[in-house]
Amino acid sequence: MDTSKQDSSILKEGFLVKRGHVVHNWKVRWFVLKADKLLYYRYEGGKRDNCHRGTIPLTGCEITCPYLEYDTRPLVLRLKTNTSEDHFLEACSREERDEWAAVIGAAVQKLPSGTKTVPAPSSRSSKSLQLHNVNLSQVVDSMYDVHSGIKLSSHVEQGCTYINCFSGSTVVDWLVFMHLALTRVEAVTLASALLDEGCLRAVGVRSVFAEHSAALGEQFLDDSTALYSFAESFKKRGSVKSEKSVCAVEMSGKVQRRGYLLKQGHKVKNWKVRLFVLRADPGFLHYYDPSKDDLSPAGGFSLRGCLVSSLDDNGVPSGVKGNVQGNLFKIITQTDKHYFIQAPTRQEKMEWIEAIKRHT
Repeated sequence: MDTSKQDSSILKEGFLVKRGHVVHNWKVRWFVLKADKLLYYRYEGGKRDNCHRGTIPLTGCEITCPYLEYDTRPLVLRLKTNTSEDHFLEACSREERDEWAAVIGAAVQKLPSGTKTVPAPSSRSSKSLQLHNVNLSQVVDSMYDVHSGIKLSSHVEQGCTYINCFSGSTVVDWLVFMHLALTRVEAVTLASALLDEGCLRAVGVRSVFAEHSAALGEQFLDDSTALYSFAESFKKRGSVKSEKSVCAVEMSGKVQRRGYLLKQGHKVKNWKVRLFVLRADPGFLHYYDPSKDDLSPAGGFSLRGCLVSSLDDNGVPSGVKGNVQGNLFKIITQTDKHYFIQAPTRQEKMEWIEAIKRHT
């Protein structure tokens, strides 16, 4: 992950939470700032995707920091490009937000101001589906419905047989038939959002290639030979989430450290970016899902009696799944629960280990 050592053109990089353009939800992305643009990438499992998912041009860009329109997200900054396109980015702390704003602002100042232009409307954009009014979870629940949802079947592509899947054109047909999209173009946009959210996954050569090479919003193929299936994480997820109350004492300690780290799941061994918050007196480590507006932690544990250790980056340590990029450490709680965590850089890993050790 620590790519800045190899590329001197990178001014700053790290995790930020970005509000989507097509679907107005929030997703963690890895951002890389260069002299004239801000690139962002998605993480697949425990590794950064090599194909960048979007570019924010900086010429003539205006920065608003802080941007206080989101009550549950006070750490947002806004970038308005010279084509009046807004990008909303959330950092893990005020210090990190202000540092991003300062570094981006310095980069913008070194660029020519540029001419502010407004893109000409196209027939496609004028018909685009307003996906901020669409609940993707409800859409995929309907698709998975045993009676009225997408029918699963086996398909053969280039000599390989794929089971429990469906074609891209079948999905588009279904979305239009169920009036979830007015046109096939809108259905492709919606299906691309489901793919980007991890609700669907590409299987087979054609669909996988399109997902990694097509523009955002066009990754899904309306084609009878492009194959997809429901994501494993969706098929395994529980329908009812048990309610957990967080004791006020846990949250009463003073915040010592905040940051985005990757955490391996306990049941489905996948990697997700979480906002970790370390509190002292009493010592607790909580983690939050940054894609949600819910202010309550997704989990946490007392640091009393915890063991924390760095893991070797050579090979895959025991208990670790996925194609991770290193900077791993492990926490064993007093109740013998094991947490595998991945930091963006080696320096951050060591800083987190030392901070946790001080409060065990």
